[in-house]
Formats: sequence, structure tokens, C-alpha cells
Amino acid sequence: MTLDYQAAGTLLERYASAIESSDGDAAAELFSEDCEIRLDPFASPLVGHIGLRSYLLQTADEQRQSELTIERHWVAGHTILASWHASHVRASDGARVHLAGFLAMELADDGLVSRLRQWWNSREAKAP
Repeated sequence: MTLDYQAAGTLLERYASAIESSDGDAAAELFSEDCEIRLDPFASPLVGHIGLRSYLLQTADEQRQSELTIERHWVAGHTILASWHASHVRASDGARVHLAGFLAMELADDGLVSRLRQWWNSREAKAP
């Protein structure tokens, strides 16, 4: 499998759409069955489609009006690197949460994401 800039951009758009809509089926289509997803470098990773779907269900309960924008991306071999920003409204208190981050997606030979790692900073704006 050859990964080029345009194919990486398409994959990132599909990923952003699945995250924004908390669509477990759409997200699972992008990831290998045994994928590893690290949303926090100090926490245990989410593993496989079950871990991914569990995360998306939890996110759907906790967040409203989610937006994820990929700002820029790079391709290095089978790895996609991307800077991004996101925001959502926290369901529990109505606070708007803004995030800015970076991700690294490693693809297997079949073109599915085998490993995802993300890092971000966040800030909050209290609900009016």
C-alpha cells in the first residue's frame, strides 16, 4: 500500500467526521481489529474496535456540538502526522472546551489504522 498526501487527507477527513458524530461504525471501518489507541501517554491504551466504540459511546454521553478540524498533515512512510483543533460543549455543565493537539496514525499494509497516538492541550470557557 502506498500512502500519499491526498489519501492521508481523505482518511483524516473520515476520522474527523466519525469523531464529530461519535459514529462507532464509521470509526471502526478505519481501524484494524487489533488497533491500539493512546489518547493519553500515561494511561492504558484503548484496544481494538470494542475499546474504540466504548470511548465513542462515553464521548457521546459527555459531549455536545463536537467539532474536529485537521489543520495540517504530513506523510512519512506508513505514518500520518497531523495538527488539529477541536471543541465541544460538556454536557454536565455546558462549558465550551477547546483543544489543540497533534496526532500520529500508523497504518498497516491493508491501509487500516493500527496505532493512533494523540496529545493535546485544552482550555475551558464557562457556560453563560
